[in-house]
Amino acid sequence: MADCIRLLLHGFGKFNFLMQLVHISIIMGMVFETISVAYLVPASACELNTTISQQGLMAGMPLLGIIATSHIWGYLADTKGRRKILAWCMSLAFLFGTAAALSPDWIVFSVLKFLSASAVAGTFALALTLLSEVTPQHKRSFMVALTGTIFLSCTGLMAVISIPVLQLEFSYHIPHLNILFTPWRLLCIVFATPCALGAVGMYFSYESPRYLLTIGEEQKALETLKGIYKINTGKSGDDYQVSSLALDEDTGKPSNGLWSSMVSQTVPLLKPPLLKHTLLLSVLFIIVYIGFNPYLTWLPYITDGIVKSIERGEENLSFCDMLRASHNETVTENEDCSLNSFAMVTVFVINIMIAALNTILSSLINYVGRKRMLIGIQLITGVAGLCVNLSNSWIVSSILFVVFMSGVLNFGFLSVFSVDIFPTYVKAMAVCLTLMVGRGSSVLGINILKQLLVYDCELSFYSFAGLVFVGGLIAFLLPGDKKNFTKDPAET
Repeated sequence: MADCIRLLLHGFGKFNFLMQLVHISIIMGMVFETISVAYLVPASACELNTTISQQGLMAGMPLLGIIATSHIWGYLADTKGRRKILAWCMSLAFLFGTAAALSPDWIVFSVLKFLSASAVAGTFALALTLLSEVTPQHKRSFMVALTGTIFLSCTGLMAVISIPVLQLEFSYHIPHLNILFTPWRLLCIVFATPCALGAVGMYFSYESPRYLLTIGEEQKALETLKGIYKINTGKSGDDYQVSSLALDEDTGKPSNGLWSSMVSQTVPLLKPPLLKHTLLLSVLFIIVYIGFNPYLTWLPYITDGIVKSIERGEENLSFCDMLRASHNETVTENEDCSLNSFAMVTVFVINIMIAALNTILSSLINYVGRKRMLIGIQLITGVAGLCVNLSNSWIVSSILFVVFMSGVLNFGFLSVFSVDIFPTYVKAMAVCLTLMVGRGSSVLGINILKQLLVYDCELSFYSFAGLVFVGGLIAFLLPGDKKNFTKDPAET
């Protein structure tokens, strides 16, 4: 019988939960490799003898790696297959991430972190694509919606993992490399481990049946669906009541190569009527990412400084005074580069709270409205950031800082507009382009923020939080929730 590809026929069960586990390991590997610098850079500062500027460069390398190769991995996944490319990405990330643990200096560390981040650059989007293409329609939104919560939870999990590892006391000399293998190097290997798990998971998983149909492999797609049906139901694949498949969408025009494909997809975004949407979203992505991502990167450093100041009894200082006092003591008195255990637990709690808030607000967004949600978060968090240093109560200042940090939720909420505003034929390129612009601005923000936190902390909050507030005002220019977005010509 002829039938379109309806994943509902193979059911929803064990296979889909196994795919979600693989999906989690891939997201975890991506998060660990790109955000691990937040823990490894300060922990390695004493051994590698890095300056403030060098630490900023080290922390920005993963974002540069993501910017450099995101488009390439997306192109390869569309031409070589999601499963194969994901397996290669995770394998290379594990290789380079593990090698970074043996870095003799900060330059080698930065290069290897650049390479590991380059390897995982496209894994988030590719894993999400593969997950959606093997999940039935009625469960797809739920499974995909969990991704944001998983991402934020993984950032918190890193703090908990770092506690027992960094508290270890050992130092082994490796003669050939002339380095001391210390706890921060072990932590580097631990953070790379999920990439290996993701690579193994991809090796044993199925390719997307929808992708197989786009390249004309109908028989392989049918065998894949039978295999999924067998895992989910426990029945024989012969019981699967489909004998032929047809893809229910246009497969698009054949591409002449990477460069021509990228040009043909990019040019429409830079011409009317899409140009105004491209410019507006690019500006908002820059503001959101440069406003929040640097603080997310340096969150372990900031939290560590505040907790150490509280433990010394310096509770009647402003937020920045507490952070400045901790930095001065570390540099001038004991040269201690360790991270406080309670501070890392606090980082974990903050990230889990934001992850829970993401789940709640995601469920309310259809009632509140996407535009109102984004503007509200931007304005409230901007005001909170501006007020962080107005109180000498560390409790009040800390609450305001956490409220400010919750603005990272707009990473996801702003992406919703990229998906909806642009027509289908340039949607993927539009999302990649605007996201890359935002991430690119983060590299500059990460370096500027570390300098300001050390030399002019108050200015850092006034400038970054002020920019966030301005972003909330600019967001009023976004199309309303009831306004018709630009339609795909193919849909008119």
